[in-house]
Amino acid sequence: MLPGPSDDRPTNAPVPPPAAGRQVIPRPEGWRLGPPPPWAGVVAGGGGHISLPMVRRAVGAVATPALSVDGSGPDGSGPGGSDPVGSDPVGSDPVGSDPGTAPGSLPFSAARSAPPGTTDRSAVLVALFEEDGEARVILTVRSDRLRSHRGEVAFPGGRLDAGEGPVEAALREAEEEVGLAPSLVEVIGSLTPLSTYSSGTRMTPIVGTLASRPVLRAAPGEVARIFDVSLRDLIADGVFHTEVWPPRPGRPVLRADGSAFWGGAVAPVVFYDVAGETVWGATARILTELLAAVLAAG
Repeated sequence: MLPGPSDDRPTNAPVPPPAAGRQVIPRPEGWRLGPPPPWAGVVAGGGGHISLPMVRRAVGAVATPALSVDGSGPDGSGPGGSDPVGSDPVGSDPVGSDPGTAPGSLPFSAARSAPPGTTDRSAVLVALFEEDGEARVILTVRSDRLRSHRGEVAFPGGRLDAGEGPVEAALREAEEEVGLAPSLVEVIGSLTPLSTYSSGTRMTPIVGTLASRPVLRAAPGEVARIFDVSLRDLIADGVFHTEVWPPRPGRPVLRADGSAFWGGAVAPVVFYDVAGETVWGATARILTELLAAVLAAG
């Protein structure tokens, strides 16, 4: 049974819907509803078109330094990468530690500093196309055959091979997982790299656009489902909510600067209930940064 929210939940706050899809959300005892979306008061839920040109402008404004194909930045150092799913909420910034990046204000950053000693890198591809004037993003549901994160919603992506950068890895993984040919993708930038404490890896979200809806195929044993949603649907009323989870006993929480502390609240865990699935964790944080950037630019 889903544990109820803690007693300090406002009496007029809606109870979030149960998890959709096959995954189980490991809500701890004492969770409570978190702050509203960062676009609250900026745009009415579900209002207005979100086109691909709007996404291009926004990504160009917030993107991290330009990436070469091998992933090196202006100083020759790679920006890093991470677990392609990254649903572990531990590692979030403490609530209120940085009002400029916390949900409830624009812009929103998905970033979390990597734990000391982080060396593993990976990347995901945030692939978008336009249909009927609406930008749509491609997502996958991980196969139940995988060892971890079964049934969770993720972007196509994975760990960097030797000699690869985030762009190259994201394109390769997307081709392997969903059959998306790299030649169809125009890379327009990247969002804030983020990490999860439990995996000790960092993820670089690479944003790419497609000329039209692609024909995709799921890799057997890796991807259970491929689907897409419009960015407009993601800001519709009742789709987005956040929850504040207490730290797990014996697990440190990372501050924005990468230092750890024991105890206290963590930043809200972000959820989208859409298309029969629940999107949460790092995938949801990446979507939130993208949406906040687009709505702020618009």
